[in-house]
Amino acid sequence: MKINQPDLPDGYVPEGTESTFLTWEAVERSLESSLHYWMATTYPDGRPHVVPRWGVWTDERFWYDGSPETRHVRNLEVNPACALHLESGAEAVISHGWSRPSRPVGDELGARLSAEFGRKYSAMGYAPTPDAWSDPAAAGLRCFSPRTIIAWTDFPRNLTRFEFENEEKVNR
Repeated sequence: MKINQPDLPDGYVPEGTESTFLTWEAVERSLESSLHYWMATTYPDGRPHVVPRWGVWTDERFWYDGSPETRHVRNLEVNPACALHLESGAEAVISHGWSRPSRPVGDELGARLSAEFGRKYSAMGYAPTPDAWSDPAAAGLRCFSPRTIIAWTDFPRNLTRFEFENEEKVNR
């Protein structure tokens, strides 16, 4: 993974501002602990579409599920490029990458995903079992793989970009 600072237009950074970088560990903690994520996809005609998602950040990927009939999934079937954003604009984490259907999962990965979904969402009525995604006929689990993540907690001082080496780390 490469870590750098995006170029900003003149006037965004006050003269004499010292820049620092966020650590990947701090950004990953935000991705892991968030309850609500926003995903932006594109309609086939080019219009934007944004939807809130529940999911878990595990193995440097965002795992979420839902019906293949949803608008955002139908958009992703045409164009898998999307953006994933946490709720805060002050402590921002903005991810750009791809979302694709996952292959069936079970065993160790299924147990880890189930535990994380249960930890985060069981109080809201959602706690899938470890085998929830093991049946190939059970569609719905998707995997978002980041290409870049831009984050800050003190803009522009610690504006940080993380660039991932593997373009698509999709569980296929």
